[in-house]
Amino acid sequence: MLLKYLLFEHQKGQSWPSELRSTSSASCNASCGSQDHVLVFSDAQRTRALLSALSEILWLAGGKMKAVVAVLDTGIVMSEDAVREEEQDEVINQKLEGISFNSALELERYLRICTFTSMSSLLQQLNTLLPIFRSRVGALLFLFSALLSRGLEAIQADRDDPGQSLVTSPFGHASQEIVNLLICGHAVPEVFDGNMDVGGGMTVKGIPSKVEVGFLTLLEAFKYCTVGQFLKRPKWPIWVVGSESHYTVLFALQNNIQDENELEDRERRIRQAFDAHDQSGGGGFIVASSVRQLLHDMDIIMPMDMLESLCANEFVVWNELWQALHQIDKSKGGLKSADSTGGVKQFELYHFNGIAKTVGNGSSVQQRPRLTKLRVSVPPKWTPEEYMMDYKPSASANDATGGSMGVDTQKSVKEEPAQHAPIVDCIRTRWERASCNWVGDAPSIV
Repeated sequence: MLLKYLLFEHQKGQSWPSELRSTSSASCNASCGSQDHVLVFSDAQRTRALLSALSEILWLAGGKMKAVVAVLDTGIVMSEDAVREEEQDEVINQKLEGISFNSALELERYLRICTFTSMSSLLQQLNTLLPIFRSRVGALLFLFSALLSRGLEAIQADRDDPGQSLVTSPFGHASQEIVNLLICGHAVPEVFDGNMDVGGGMTVKGIPSKVEVGFLTLLEAFKYCTVGQFLKRPKWPIWVVGSESHYTVLFALQNNIQDENELEDRERRIRQAFDAHDQSGGGGFIVASSVRQLLHDMDIIMPMDMLESLCANEFVVWNELWQALHQIDKSKGGLKSADSTGGVKQFELYHFNGIAKTVGNGSSVQQRPRLTKLRVSVPPKWTPEEYMMDYKPSASANDATGGSMGVDTQKSVKEEPAQHAPIVDCIRTRWERASCNWVGDAPSIV
């Protein structure tokens, strides 16, 4: 959410304290508008973005009606001289050194909660409390705030198994419920779209609606789960990336990398209709009797002999339906088109890992978080695999996909070999058959 405000929304119309008005959003627009953008922001820009992100997450968890902020009643009085962040942080850290939080009861002695019913008052209070949220207990206090904003009863109702811990042992990793709470405002346990009836009166809860910031996971590459379209296609090109042990961030500087051409959009909507009939939990197949309803809903005219062949068995898998639709002309609702190439999309993604890694060589070795730029090429999803080796993107495809807006489809695919790392597997859950290149060490998601 922080990146959303740094890159795409610049807090227009917010009632900012005077100390945060020194750098206008126009300067951020100027620095963010170039393809060769350097990700450098002023202190005021970063603070505004952080406050906006924190407040939006809490406001969303509170159903856009209220937000609850958990604070520590430590008796800290900030000196008027402590105006710099470093000075404020030092005051907070010195005070916290004398406070023990070895048990929930000890923490409860200091914990206080405040409820806000307007975004403006919430922003003002978070600005006052920002030093404590930057401290060693800041993440915990923000988690408490998100849980209380949603409401503990609502949190338990969101979950499939309220008896399980929200923080996993032994390393204190956030559960999927916490991640989903911070992304969509609901502490649901699954990553697919909507709810799924699994029979026996049981309903498994997923993401209820489209989100601002998305989520990808290596577990989908391992076939352990299927992330739904709400999380794969967020409003902004920003994704939390989950691995077996850590969360990192993937983002782009241009929102149009998510734009689809006509065939891609048609294929996606057919897949969504297919998934609506898929009661296997993301297994990728539906009962044959559901195919006719799907074709009717999507206005697809399929020849009777093709339909009978497709439904010859009890179940129909997605690949079989996909192949059949590519034999049906677009005018009849299928995916067959005279222009079957469309064009390879080429764009850039950035991957950020906040855990310090060794960078540099020789005498300049440092331990610091890593930001890696990836060059991504995505072939047309509808191109059959057997034709991919001979495929070259056509120049005419540039007009169809808007190559001048940051997604390049006119240039030929670069001959340099594709590189691989686990982050590529995550990217391929969003863009099938994507290939990636980068400079230097491979980006790490652990």
